[in-house]
Amino acid sequence: MSQPTFTAPDLDTFCMVDALGLTVTGQHLEPERAVLQCRVREDDPWCRSCGGEGIPKGTVLRKLAHVPLGWRPTQLWIRVRRYRCPDCLRVWRQDTTDAAAPRAKLSRHAVLWALKSVVIGRMSIARLAAGLDCSWHTVNDAVLAAGRQLLLEDPRRFDGVAVIGVDEHCWRHTGHGSHYVTVIIDLTPVRDGTGPARLLDMVEGRSKAVFATWLGTQSQGFRAGVEVVAMDGFSGFKTAAAEELPEATAVMDPFHVVALAGDALDQARQRIQRETTGRRGRSGDPLYGARKTLRTGVDLLTPGQGSKLDRVFGSDEHVELEATWSVYQKVVAAYRCGSKPAGNAMLAEVIDSLHRGVPAKLVELKKLGRTLNRRAVDILAYFDRPGTSNGPTEAINGRLEHLRGTALGFRNLANYVTRALLDTGGFRPLLHPHLR
Repeated sequence: MSQPTFTAPDLDTFCMVDALGLTVTGQHLEPERAVLQCRVREDDPWCRSCGGEGIPKGTVLRKLAHVPLGWRPTQLWIRVRRYRCPDCLRVWRQDTTDAAAPRAKLSRHAVLWALKSVVIGRMSIARLAAGLDCSWHTVNDAVLAAGRQLLLEDPRRFDGVAVIGVDEHCWRHTGHGSHYVTVIIDLTPVRDGTGPARLLDMVEGRSKAVFATWLGTQSQGFRAGVEVVAMDGFSGFKTAAAEELPEATAVMDPFHVVALAGDALDQARQRIQRETTGRRGRSGDPLYGARKTLRTGVDLLTPGQGSKLDRVFGSDEHVELEATWSVYQKVVAAYRCGSKPAGNAMLAEVIDSLHRGVPAKLVELKKLGRTLNRRAVDILAYFDRPGTSNGPTEAINGRLEHLRGTALGFRNLANYVTRALLDTGGFRPLLHPHLR
């Protein structure tokens, strides 16, 4: 725009009050705030009862917080004309519902600005309250109400969901009462490569009954459309999905399978450390010093790390640890295999070997084998459903942790659920079409 064409300045358009049915009649600027005096554009002289023409009887002042201009809190002082009917003596005021909802303290533009700031800018309510020069509760109530009305109550929000992920989430770490919720994630965009995962819902508690109840309250069309349920090793989620979604495929995601094998490796190292030294690991102990190296994939080991493992496994006392480490590496290699059928075969062989017979001394591998054998179908289903992982669910959990930190914690679960849905529910493109 090297040579723009300028027009006469329009204060109503610049301040966005024309869409509210208002016109600016004056302004008062102070360092800490701006006040725009307005009047309603349209007269409203007709009686609501008898239809007669009313007589003007002065004005009343309605104050609304408006979108901050230059981040300076801006107020609209609206002079609302009062009328009285000479026939039925009814008194009424000009209609200002275009500017704000009845009894609201924020203009409609201010509410939408605050909602966009929360969803798109991920700003805190406290920062918005400062920008609007309103109380925290006023802004919070307005944002949550607008979010529910414009976004969360949309019946099409659950359309097209074919892959869901379920996991638990700790929504608060202090106080009494329930600290956990069950989160349900839409993983369909991740599988199809059309966008990120999004939060569908959050329900108080973490049990089979909680997940089964949520599934039971959904429409038949939604349940029929779900093809895959990604989950961790909690058997309650598995049972609930089998009962409510009998046609869906349960997939135990790689993150938790590898985590199970890694936990077995850590437990074996700690047990052997206690048996050989009579105490926990300390700085300078070979096993304690190799704890991170043991978790590193073979193909990622540096020469120095390889030498460290050779020294650890060179001791006869560490034979059981080497056996457990070997199983862990095979599990990792199966998921890193470039061919899904080959990875399936590799992991199936690991599960079968742990099921056929493990020496009694390898207590960690025996426990791991029982778990993997019990969930073998779900574990191997991952290779038939490429791209189905609960990893995005864990990522959303991390986003929720950030949200809780931004808000300095939550005490009200209903508010937390709504804020979490607004933050990670995939609504940014709806409020700003150019965002994904």
